Amino acid sequence: MVEGFGGNGATGYFLTFAILASVLGIASKLAGGQHLRIWRNDSLAAAGSSSLVAWAVTALAFGLACKEISIGGHRGWRLRVLEAFIIILTFTQLLYLLLIHAGMFSSRYGPGSDTAYGTGIPGTDPVHKGGVTETRV
Repeated sequence: MVEGFGGNGATGYFLTFAILASVLGIASKLAGGQHLRIWRNDSLAAAGSSSLVAWAVTALAFGLACKEISIGGHRGWRLRVLEAFIIILTFTQLLYLLLIHAGMFSSRYGPGSDTAYGTGIPGTDPVHKGGVTETRV
């Protein structure tokens, strides 16, 4: 048991995974925001993989929160609020994970495969922009 936190035997592990889940969740949301900004297939892969890892750690924290509730004992109101936040966060992060992965399965929800990485218009051939037509040697 962690001294000074109250709770029961699962409290120390729960707090560790709750902090880890929050940091990974923030990093996942930053990757998702970057994907919304650029909207390319490689940013979709980064956002999808980071959201999967963040959700997995959040699911571990969810399990520990349920274990802590089932063990019982005296838990302060701050610990009960944190347990509630983790339980709610698990389901909202699952929704985020499903929405991010929807773009991987259909181009309707994600970037299309015909989008060029250049600055030109997708589906058009590059043309000569003019300029020097002769060279002197």
